[in-house]
Amino acid sequence: MSKTRPSDAAVEHRRQEILDHVIATGEVRIDDLTTRFGVSLMTMHRDLDDLADRRLLRKLRGKVEAYPATTMESAARFRDTFNQATKDALGEAAAAHVHSGQTVFVDDSTTLFPLVRRLGQIEDLTVITNSLEAARILGPAKSVEVVLAGGRYHHEFDSCAGPDVVGFLDRTHADIAFVSVAAVAVGRLFHPVQDYAELKKAALRTADRNVLVVDNSKFGRTATYAYGDIGDYDLLITDEEAPTEEIEAALTAGTAIEQVECAPEGPEYEF
Repeated sequence: MSKTRPSDAAVEHRRQEILDHVIATGEVRIDDLTTRFGVSLMTMHRDLDDLADRRLLRKLRGKVEAYPATTMESAARFRDTFNQATKDALGEAAAAHVHSGQTVFVDDSTTLFPLVRRLGQIEDLTVITNSLEAARILGPAKSVEVVLAGGRYHHEFDSCAGPDVVGFLDRTHADIAFVSVAAVAVGRLFHPVQDYAELKKAALRTADRNVLVVDNSKFGRTATYAYGDIGDYDLLITDEEAPTEEIEAALTAGTAIEQVECAPEGPEYEF
């Protein structure tokens, strides 16, 4: 009997794991990856070709190697499609905390795009963002005023960061701010790019209430710049697959927690 063809979500999940392994190793032989992930050589080449086409890794003769950490962690095209069902559930939960007439800050995290789409349905909002994609999503919404925090443009994030954005946020006020995070390890927050680490700290100063929205794939990871603690946030919204030790770290830090049930991304078959 032939094996069941994996879902697109399962293939994407495997590619994320392959990418994580290449990042951690720096350089690895393709034959070794085939053995590690239990797939055929043809399947592995398809996975690696896809990742190389997205400039997430460099495919060489018989081996692959990682780009610098900033490229690996920040590839927006990959982040936008990974764990999409989970992100949608998180966005729905986050939107329930927004009310008509508020000023809301959202950062450039792709985890927040499902929330941003829902903000367009709420009356009389002002949304501050450094994300060009978030501004494009909200542009047609007549009931939302969009304030774009401009500064140094980063193509890989499709957003602005740097001192100009931080200065702007220090001169503005939001009722509630939503941010996500590149990596969380036992309550410590990390980002691979210093400008974005500084931006997330500035967002904390901007808002009366701060909400961290994180899907389970971000836990147990680190990046170059540590910039804060989960206890800096009033609320953590995450999914039921979040590791127990990370939930305990948030509770110990005094952060309220909302865990949402998510539709499955699809079974992880291999072929």
